[in-house]
Amino acid sequence: MCLAVACLTCLQRVRTLASMSQTSYAVQSDFASEALQKEHVLTQILQDADRLIVAYSGGVDSAYLALQAHRALGANALALTALSPSYPHVQREMAERIVREFGFAHEYVDTREMQNAAYVQNEMDRCYHCKSELFSVLQQLREEREFSAIAYGINADDTRDFRPGHRAARERGVLAPLLDANLSKAEIRFLSRRAGLPTADLPASPCLASRLPYGTSVTKLRLEQIEEGEQRLRALGFREFRLRHHGDFARIEIAADELELALDLRMTQKIVEQIEPLGFREVVIDRRGYRPGSLNEGLVLRSDENPPSLEGSAQ
Repeated sequence: MCLAVACLTCLQRVRTLASMSQTSYAVQSDFASEALQKEHVLTQILQDADRLIVAYSGGVDSAYLALQAHRALGANALALTALSPSYPHVQREMAERIVREFGFAHEYVDTREMQNAAYVQNEMDRCYHCKSELFSVLQQLREEREFSAIAYGINADDTRDFRPGHRAARERGVLAPLLDANLSKAEIRFLSRRAGLPTADLPASPCLASRLPYGTSVTKLRLEQIEEGEQRLRALGFREFRLRHHGDFARIEIAADELELALDLRMTQKIVEQIEPLGFREVVIDRRGYRPGSLNEGLVLRSDENPPSLEGSAQ
């Protein structure tokens, strides 16, 4: 009797697990199907652009956008990367790797946001001034080479954080194809993985200036300290992190799944030994871990920082 009950219980568990597995598969299947439908919409949007310049950094979003523009438009798509002190060398290496592997047209341009006092002051609208400079340079190139439009890689999830660069895009009529296709970050990663892009599972990598608290001026030295410090953290084996530059001390944010390792006494000592010589009197490991946009915490999103929509516009 006991054996029969045990067998029945076991059978019920098997059925439950099978049902859960089927549900999980259905959810995954729906996700993939919806992502592929959105990719089809994206292709149509890109084809309608005719001749397109893509602002390309080599990050998750811009890499996927540049590849899809290349597939949709061929020689009528050009990926452009801005060379700036705030652009990490490790990301430039990734950008060049993708260009080599996928063969799309690519060039570099120089931007001079460091000559703009409003950018250097690093107030809450720093990103607006940076993107304004970038889009102004790309606009000039668009006119000289007779391209139809410029696009950049904002996605549907980016509306949740404070991003003044969206306003710069709206003011200059820059297209946002990923947003118009309503592609989320997760869907872009899925589609990037499907396309074979090495960026599919990379952590987000905003510009180096984003590691400076608002009000701390952007200088070449500080950007170099941040970049070298993060390179040293990378060499220690960490994957997702930020070095927040607070003047004479550095605050290190480490992803939750790596934080325990960072807080190990021996590893903490290694981190301090690597970061202090860069010019910091003190190095602090933030026990709250890595938090995307942590320097934006407490800010109120203004309506004019929301991203532009292409529908019904002249963009």
